[in-house]
Amino acid sequence: MPVALVTDSTASLSQRTAEQRGVRVVPLQVVIGGTAHEEGSEAASPRRLAAALRDRRRAVSTSRPGPEVVLAVYEQLVREGHDEIVSVHISGELSGTVESARLAARRASVPVHVVDTRQVGMGTGFAVLSAADALAAGASAEQAAEVARARGEATTSLFYVDTLEHLRRGGRVGAAAALVGSALAVKPILRLTDGRVGAFEKVRTAGKALQRLEVLAVEAATGPVDVAVAHLESEERATALVEALGGRLADQLEGREVALVEIGAVLGAHVGPGMVAVVVAPRPPQAGA
Repeated sequence: MPVALVTDSTASLSQRTAEQRGVRVVPLQVVIGGTAHEEGSEAASPRRLAAALRDRRRAVSTSRPGPEVVLAVYEQLVREGHDEIVSVHISGELSGTVESARLAARRASVPVHVVDTRQVGMGTGFAVLSAADALAAGASAEQAAEVARARGEATTSLFYVDTLEHLRRGGRVGAAAALVGSALAVKPILRLTDGRVGAFEKVRTAGKALQRLEVLAVEAATGPVDVAVAHLESEERATALVEALGGRLADQLEGREVALVEIGAVLGAHVGPGMVAVVVAPRPPQAGA
C-alpha cells in the first residue's frame, strides 16, 4: 500500500483538499468557556471563536492531541493497509503536537517519519502538500519527509495582528512586547523565525501594516512560489492583499492562484480577530518543474 500522510488541523487544509490528496488530519482542540471542541467542528468555527475572544468573560485556550489520539490515527492507517507513515506538523516551539506525534511514533506498529515544519498554518500546509506531491511521484517515505522539512525551512510566514494581547495570554510572545505594542498603539508585523513568533517591524496603522506585508511578500518571492493569505474575521483586508499579490507575483506564481484561507480556531485563539498573514513558500524542484 502507498505510504500514509498525516498532519494536524492547524495546517489549514480544507477537508476537500485533505481528502483529494489522501491526507489524514488529526484535530487539535479549542476550549471555550471550559468546554473542549475539536477544531473544524461547528462549535469551534472561526466566527464563534472570534465572538468568544471578544467576550472577556469567556476563557479561551487550546489543547494538543495526546499521544494516544495520534497513535489511534496511525494504527487505523495500518489497519487500512499502510506500512509506513509520514506525519507533518506545526512548529514544536508553538505546540506540543509534534511531541505527541513522536511519542506515538515510538509505539506505532509501522515506521513513522515525524516532521516538525517549524511553521504554522499554510506554512505547514504547503509542506504537507509537497510531501503528497513527492509520494505521488514515487518518493520513499523518508524522501517525502525530507521534502516537507525542507519546504517548511524555506517558507516565509509574516503576519499582522490588531493586538498582541492574545499572543501574550497564550505565552507566544513576552509580556513586555505586548505591553509596548498596546501602550504605543503600534500595529506589529510579526515573523516566524526558527519556529518561534518574533517581532519584525512596527507600524502605526493597519493600512501601513498591510502595505508592508505586500512588499515583504514580494521581496520573499525570488523564484517560483506558492502564496497564501490567511485571516481571522478580516476577509476584506485579506482579499485586497490576495488581489495585490496575484498581480505583482504573476510570474512567480506561474498560473497558480494566491490561496485565501480563514484560519481555524486553534491558531485564531492565539492571534485574535483582525489578523492577516501571508505565507510565501518556494516551490521544491520536483514540484516546480
